[in-house]
Amino acid sequence: MFKFFEPNKIFKITSKAPKYVLLLFIIVLSIGLTEALFLSPEDYKQSDAVRIMYVHVPSAWISLGIFSSITLLSIGGFIFKNKNFFLIAKSLAPSGFVFNIIALVTGAIWGKPTWGTWWAWDARITSMLILALFYAMYLISWRIYETEEKVFKITTFITILGIINVPIIKYSVDWWNTLHQPASINILSKSTIHTSMLFPLLIMTAAFALFSLLIFLMKYNTELIKIKNKGLDRL
Repeated sequence: MFKFFEPNKIFKITSKAPKYVLLLFIIVLSIGLTEALFLSPEDYKQSDAVRIMYVHVPSAWISLGIFSSITLLSIGGFIFKNKNFFLIAKSLAPSGFVFNIIALVTGAIWGKPTWGTWWAWDARITSMLILALFYAMYLISWRIYETEEKVFKITTFITILGIINVPIIKYSVDWWNTLHQPASINILSKSTIHTSMLFPLLIMTAAFALFSLLIFLMKYNTELIKIKNKGLDRL
C-alpha cells in the first residue's frame, strides 16, 4: 500500500492542488466572515466580543487536530519505516503551530473584556501553552538534527509526550474549576450552542482547515522538490 505514498506520485497531485484549495478557501472564508461578523447574533452577556469565538475556537480545534495527526503519522512512520509519513507530519506542523499561537492570542484578546485580564493560569490556557511548546520543540528538532534516524526518533518521542496533553486540553474544563465554560458542542450528547452561532463556527472551522491544507501543500511540495533535486526517487 505504501507505493501510493511515493513522492513522485504524490507530487503529480499536490503540485496542482494549491490553486483549487486557495479558491475554495476564499469562498468558504467569505461566507464564514459574513456569517460571523454580520449575520450571527450578539451574545446577551458578551455582546460583540463573542465574535472572537469564530477565530479562537476553530484555531484551537485545528491546532489540536493537526498535532494528533502528526503523532499518528510519526508513530506510523516509525513502525512501518516509511519516511514519507515523517515528511507529511513535518509539513503539517507549521500551520498547526501558527493556529496554536492564534488560539492563545485571540484567547487573551477575548479574555480581557470577559474576564478582566489578558492572561490567567487557567487549566486550558496553560495546557494550550504547553502544546505550543511541544510544537516548537518538534519544529526545532527538524532544524538541529541532521541525521534522519535521529530526527525521526526525537520527533516521534516529542509527539508521543505531547499527545498526552491533548485530552488534558479537551477535558480540563471538566476536571478542574477553570475560567473557561464547559464544552458547548458535544458529539455524543446535545450541544448547548444555538444553531445561529454553531453554523458560522463550523464554516470558519472549514475555512481554517482549508487554509491549513493550503499551507501544508505548499510546504510539502517544497520538500518534494528538495528530494527531486537530490535525485531521490522515493523516501
